[in-house]
Amino acid sequence: MEEKLMGTKEKHAVDAGGSNRRRRAESLSRRQPLRHTRRARTRTLTPSRKWCAVGCSKRGHCARSLAFLTVSLPPLDSSASSVMGGAAAAGAARWFQRLSAARISTEALQRGQSRVIDASLTLIRERAKLKGELLRAMGGVEASASLLGVPLGHNSSFLQGPAFAPPRIREAIWCGSTNSSTEEGKELNDPRVLTDVGDVPIQEIRDCGVEDDRLMHVISESVKTVMEEDPLRPLVLGGDHSISYPVVRAVSEKLGGPVDILHLDAHPDIYDCFEGNTYSHASSFARIMEGGYARRLLQVGLRSINKEGREQGKRFGVEQYEMRTFSKDREKLENLKLGEGVKGVYVSVDVDCLDPAFAPGVSHIEPGGLSFRDVLNILQNLQGDVVAADVVEFNPQRDTVDGMTAMVAAKLVRELSAKISK
Repeated sequence: MEEKLMGTKEKHAVDAGGSNRRRRAESLSRRQPLRHTRRARTRTLTPSRKWCAVGCSKRGHCARSLAFLTVSLPPLDSSASSVMGGAAAAGAARWFQRLSAARISTEALQRGQSRVIDASLTLIRERAKLKGELLRAMGGVEASASLLGVPLGHNSSFLQGPAFAPPRIREAIWCGSTNSSTEEGKELNDPRVLTDVGDVPIQEIRDCGVEDDRLMHVISESVKTVMEEDPLRPLVLGGDHSISYPVVRAVSEKLGGPVDILHLDAHPDIYDCFEGNTYSHASSFARIMEGGYARRLLQVGLRSINKEGREQGKRFGVEQYEMRTFSKDREKLENLKLGEGVKGVYVSVDVDCLDPAFAPGVSHIEPGGLSFRDVLNILQNLQGDVVAADVVEFNPQRDTVDGMTAMVAAKLVRELSAKISK
């Protein structure tokens, strides 16, 4: 059915006759109303419907937008993500029950898992190699940001929607509603500024029964694979915040030492083991600090922090800046100098560092956050060599119909690309 809808939409995009387009749209609307499974809202394709998933009114500006013209939005609660996670878990359980009944050996299973992992890494490796060769041939490039998607959501303690974020962020980056220039004038369509090596196929790997210990190593190896192709530097699209641990680990191990981390977030994500999950998105920075992968960790935008968060911060020597004192700390935070004496600076941006007025599409809505310009001032004025970064916790299932938070996440990626590239 999806292919059939796609075919019809493509005809709409190229049909020059307004009346024909209107009749076809109305016909499609009558035949295939698209509805939420939990909330009774209907989206139909009409002549006034914006054609880009993130709100652009320019028709046919990008082939990628065609796939999003009549996409049904997921429900705005945890049902879809829990159903997705539950269905995947149930399917995997049934699969393993069949393997057990067939007496498949553990060794055979692990060999099969290894083949899937190797195939996944091979695609990323070859794409990174191609982009690296291109940039080296062009010459004069010291560093270029390279997008790597990690669509992981199962370590989230509330909603798993961040697993759907990487394609939505990419769609927004190239939306025709804005140009491809960063605020300082760098052009994103210049590969010396931004390239893309694709996604780590998280769900496909998990479907093979790969546990989190091994999955985290797969993520780390993917990041190292990108870094092997000079001058590429990973700019990772999450996913929930649990991905920061394997990414930072990979960056530190590849560079041969710790980094300084600038972490923008409403939460410190430094629980020792949240709800029994050592890889929880709420525990990622505890793992980072335990591993010695960071010398300094600055956490900015905090406004949902409890006793354990503060105690853990003191234990690891974290510099925690809470929103209740932001007006006093602003000048210092907008003139940070990091990375001296270590291997560089890592920037981790949880979209919920922003006040929900600017970014409603997050799993954990915490009022009283940073403005978007506050965040850009901190990032743009940061002095230091940014060797890698991530943008995490955007949840498309809670975004506005016109994808406002997708555009916010995309803008963060744009400005981080400008910061990384040189």
